[in-house]
Amino acid sequence: MSEQSVVPLEQILPHKLPIVALMGRPIFPGIFTPIMIGNPVDVRVIEDVVSGDALIGLVMMQTETETPSIGDLYRVGTAAKIVKKINLPDGGVNIFISTLRRFRIKKTLHAAAPIVAAVEYLDDEEDGTSEVKALTRALISEMKQISENNPLFSEEMRLNMINIDHPGKIADFIASILNIDRTEQQKILEILNVRKRMEQVLVFIKKEQELLRIQKRIQKEINEKIEKSQRDYFLKEELKAIKTELGMTTDAKSSEHARFKEKINGFNFEGEIKETVEQELEKFALMEPNSGEFIVTRNYLDSIVSLPWNDPPPESFDLQTARGILESDHYGLKDVKARITEYLAVRKLRVQNGKPKKAANQKYPTGSIICLAGPPGVGKTSVGRSIARALGKEFFRFSVGGMRDEAEIKGHRRTYIGAMPGKIIQGLKITKTKDPVFMIDEIDKMGVSYQGDPASALLEVLDPEQNFSFRDHYLDLPFDISKIFFIVTANTLDTIPVPLLDRMEIIELPGYIDTEKLEIARRYLVPKSLEKNGLKKAQVHYTKDSLLHIANSYAREAGVRNFEKNLDKIHRKLAKEIVEENEKAESEKPGTTGANTPEHKAFSIDKKTIEKHLGKPIFPEDVIKRADRPGTSLGLAWTSMGGDTLMIESVSSPGKGDLILTGKMGETMKESASIAMTVARKAGIEHYGVDPEWFDNNQIHLHIPEGATPKDGPSAGITMATAFLSLLQGRCITGDLAMTGELSLTGQVLPIGGLKEKSIAAHRNHVKHIIIPKQNLRDLDEIPDHVKKGIAFHPVERFEEVLAFALPDSRA
Repeated sequence: MSEQSVVPLEQILPHKLPIVALMGRPIFPGIFTPIMIGNPVDVRVIEDVVSGDALIGLVMMQTETETPSIGDLYRVGTAAKIVKKINLPDGGVNIFISTLRRFRIKKTLHAAAPIVAAVEYLDDEEDGTSEVKALTRALISEMKQISENNPLFSEEMRLNMINIDHPGKIADFIASILNIDRTEQQKILEILNVRKRMEQVLVFIKKEQELLRIQKRIQKEINEKIEKSQRDYFLKEELKAIKTELGMTTDAKSSEHARFKEKINGFNFEGEIKETVEQELEKFALMEPNSGEFIVTRNYLDSIVSLPWNDPPPESFDLQTARGILESDHYGLKDVKARITEYLAVRKLRVQNGKPKKAANQKYPTGSIICLAGPPGVGKTSVGRSIARALGKEFFRFSVGGMRDEAEIKGHRRTYIGAMPGKIIQGLKITKTKDPVFMIDEIDKMGVSYQGDPASALLEVLDPEQNFSFRDHYLDLPFDISKIFFIVTANTLDTIPVPLLDRMEIIELPGYIDTEKLEIARRYLVPKSLEKNGLKKAQVHYTKDSLLHIANSYAREAGVRNFEKNLDKIHRKLAKEIVEENEKAESEKPGTTGANTPEHKAFSIDKKTIEKHLGKPIFPEDVIKRADRPGTSLGLAWTSMGGDTLMIESVSSPGKGDLILTGKMGETMKESASIAMTVARKAGIEHYGVDPEWFDNNQIHLHIPEGATPKDGPSAGITMATAFLSLLQGRCITGDLAMTGELSLTGQVLPIGGLKEKSIAAHRNHVKHIIIPKQNLRDLDEIPDHVKKGIAFHPVERFEEVLAFALPDSRA
């Protein structure tokens, strides 16, 4: 070896080399390194070479492929000598090579594997200037910094780098160990000028140093967080030990435990509640604060101690004061106010007689459950707040409209993540009293889903015989909610399950008549709207007629919500007018103030002003419905907008005895029309001399105008039957007459609902006579005297009585 080492490289390196394609990175000259060869073709090449001169060419592939050809390789590679070969069990070989010189492929001798090429060897372009020396020192110095901060650089690598005496070889060695892209390494391999090669390597060293600085900073931040966490933990443990030695137990867990224990002892629990709570408290004391179960148990105990377990103090209230509060907050609503004052009177009397007893021993409930049913906007929700104020109790409201999960009422079981009590227990935690006023809004709009039926969950809540031991799923302990005053609201009772409806006392709020709306507007709505829109009370004056005009022509519904919206609309326009005039006056005469300025302008609101701001009336007053043609009659209907008059029209034409119904009638109304036709046909044939064949040769068409408005219900039965008989006789019914009543197939007139609203509608339509079912005589007391004034009510039991008044002296 010593003799061969002095032979020039040109003599020992052949100009024809077998080429081994590299899939990874290029290999630089002057390197001693192992290579794994797995390709069977390359393995055969290695076997052949080892038996000869042991020289091969190593060239990196441009794109990695399993079967490379000469076209897939770069043109510059490295000649290497195989020093040792080790056969591997899988058929591959592991070779140790010593790389010698760069070469460039001149000519392809065998393009496909095994690749053989004619090569020319490349020498470094030496540059002996001081700049190269400076670059050499810089490379070594910078790499020392990198190697000191990088554990991947071994001591052997550092020594090799220092012992290399050629600048070009130093650049090659550093390029081979830097973590840079394979294409960048190939570019360095192809640079023959030593100075340029060193400059390029120095650039990559700087990039590597920057990455190391970032890495070091990130590592430092992570270590600081870890150290801080560990430091905090050890300090807390030391503090805990010190406090224990000093007899101090003020850590978070201990203080929580002490707080829970103090409150629990103050409740004087018994039986199941005491046993369960003490078990949970003992379990809480043994838990580690870092465990997930600790938080669950802590929240559970916190919910228990937040509830008002003790009985409330004796009630003290004055009946006259409570009545005054109800009267000042709401106008009308006599039934509601009477029921509340009755309830207060009973509670006060029981307190005076030494009642009530404890809930567990009581024979009758101390709470109350009422249902306020009525159209939107009549003040159901606001009544609840007034009741709470009159009783001097805390108020809690929640809506069940659209609710589909019974867990909203009775809570979630603690086995679920994020479990929490239901609305009843939540409300008690908020009010912190055992006898608050609870308002459950929109109970008629609950739904049913796979998650349960909230209406069924309310059965226990609203049952006085069960709710003294209400069991929420989250608490899983009996809790007395019988002292709660429940107020339930609904727009309609039709969708409320019968068992739930049976547990409540129904108080209907049928809506307001025009005079009631007038008083509500004067007392509440106008002042509230003026304040909301920045106007002073003295700036706007409404006459009685103007407010009645709004009620009858723009806000005829049962409630006052639209009334308030129309007032707001008027006041917004007045505010705009005041501001515009004020700005105009200010621009003409800067600094103008006083009584003549626009902001002090007073407005008197009359019908003309109302129509200017609100547009033409929605319900014109001049449209009076009259049954002035044969085949027509005037009925009365109840809608969500209040009462209304209902014109019934019928005509006959040649046909096959069909009955045609139009006007968007519901199923109940269609059945009522069929019954009316049968009763009218029978009466016409038997009592009014109508030829039976006439019905076979003609068809009757019954229509109810305003066809886009849905209509349903049985109360127009006698009205439709009267219209049919009017058509059969060709006579008009008695003038100024309206009627309402369900008709049976045998001619009985059955009772109806909403008589108060229907009477108001008749009054607006200048009706003088109203035919009503005899069983509705009891409802006349609810109708204000000023509405009944000028109207004669005619109670009837049979359809013959209806005809005697509507079509007198018409029997054959």
